[in-house]
Amino acid sequence: MKSSNTAEQSGVENKFHRAVQSADVEAMLERYQFSPDARRLVEQENLLPVGLLSRLQAAYPQHSGLLETKPFLFKVGTNYAGLDGFRRVCEILKENGIELSQIREREFYIEVYRFLATSHSLNSINWDDYETDAVYQLVLPQPGMIAAEPTAAYVKAGSAGERARIVAAYSAKTNPHDGNQQLNKPWFENDTGEVEFLDGSQHKYPQCQLVFDTSTQNCFSFCTYCFRHAQVRGDEDMFLQQDIDQLHRYVKQHPEVSDLLITGGDGGFMPANRFEAYIRPIIEDPALGHIRNIRLGSRALTFHPEMILSSKYDRMLELFDLLYDNGIQMAWMAHFSTPRELLNPRTLAAIRRLKAHHVMVRSQSPIMNHISLFSDAEGKVDVERSAQNWIDLANILAMLGIGFHSMYAARPTGEHHYFAAPLADIERIFSKIYNSLSSINRPSRHISMTISAGKLAILGTSVIGGEKCFALQFTEGRNMEWMNQVFHAKYDEQKNKIDLLLPFDTEKYFFAEELKEIEARLAETLRRRLA
Repeated sequence: MKSSNTAEQSGVENKFHRAVQSADVEAMLERYQFSPDARRLVEQENLLPVGLLSRLQAAYPQHSGLLETKPFLFKVGTNYAGLDGFRRVCEILKENGIELSQIREREFYIEVYRFLATSHSLNSINWDDYETDAVYQLVLPQPGMIAAEPTAAYVKAGSAGERARIVAAYSAKTNPHDGNQQLNKPWFENDTGEVEFLDGSQHKYPQCQLVFDTSTQNCFSFCTYCFRHAQVRGDEDMFLQQDIDQLHRYVKQHPEVSDLLITGGDGGFMPANRFEAYIRPIIEDPALGHIRNIRLGSRALTFHPEMILSSKYDRMLELFDLLYDNGIQMAWMAHFSTPRELLNPRTLAAIRRLKAHHVMVRSQSPIMNHISLFSDAEGKVDVERSAQNWIDLANILAMLGIGFHSMYAARPTGEHHYFAAPLADIERIFSKIYNSLSSINRPSRHISMTISAGKLAILGTSVIGGEKCFALQFTEGRNMEWMNQVFHAKYDEQKNKIDLLLPFDTEKYFFAEELKEIEARLAETLRRRLA
């Protein structure tokens, strides 16, 4: 009996270890058209070990693209941009028997918000079932994203000029700077007594300063839910940091700053020589010794991982090593919303290459309807299926040594109505996720949403005096002392924005009056600067 059990167990183990074999890895490299340079790196640096691939494939075959063999529809290494790029995507799909509907409605979205997709992101889509595919919703505009009335006017327009006027009028109504982001621009008094504004930075919370560098004002693919579309569209009031020395001079006057977060656009666009110009003084100048963390906000791992799988990226990896050798943490802030984004050989190899050079890869993940939230047959949020997406994602992140930093609700910008879901449903989903995961695999904070006051987290629900309510707490605030207080909001099954929730037992939230004062002071300073 003992021998039988042992044999049965051995059979299971053998099946598991054979989920992916060496020949399969070669087939992956061929299908994904790895360059000779990338192939060399994969072999020399052990970026695609069979054991890891087997474990991932065996555990999550329903999400995996590792053993797929169907030829890609889109030529590897090609980008598709703007209306012309979108139309070319449609042509390629039609050539392969897939015809998208409501093209003009989709083009209206593109004219308002732009379009860019890489071959990697397009080839990540399961085109056999594309309408329910998360990456399809992530990178391709959908009918219904923009409200019906302006969309109908655009579709009926009889000329390009009339369509352009409709696009301009609607673009002017969009909200590219949710949460009063313009108020976050920092300023300082220089050595000559003049006030200097940093037009490419935000410094809302004491420890972390955001940097929108001039080199990072593009993306590898555009997310349909983008909350930085002022940067993507090139709006006049976009954030743009050109002077690196100015930033260093500001930070020297602010020893509370411990983190620089390079974002955009996409922080992955920053070339090595410019990145070195940021970090070299931080390493060498004692007056900048309070900077302990460099964060790079990038979706390259989802959209363009081949960038990292190249000898051309070696210099950037050397700089990551240099940071580590000088006691500065290098954190790559990715946005993974679905397992599908991870389970392909390019992304897996790129992640392992970054981690081999002391990069702490973390995922801060947006909770988006149609992408990482799913609906049932009645159009209501499917709590079970949505939670399972995140549970699977969290466990895959853990298997790859990626920190699950946070989950956050859709920010009130762009076409918020399309991507948002009721906070009550999101709270139910999060509870299932949190209760289902090992403590070390859970998100590091509860679900949050950014508003002007700061980042507000929903801790869960409470019953006070027989009445159900939401328990809230700041994880970041315009006044960091607000973080010390848990407070309550009236429970609501429909609201999808935290700042629409009503106070539970007071007329106003405890921070309301102080927030008005802070915003008024910042607005007056900004007004004087613009004048």
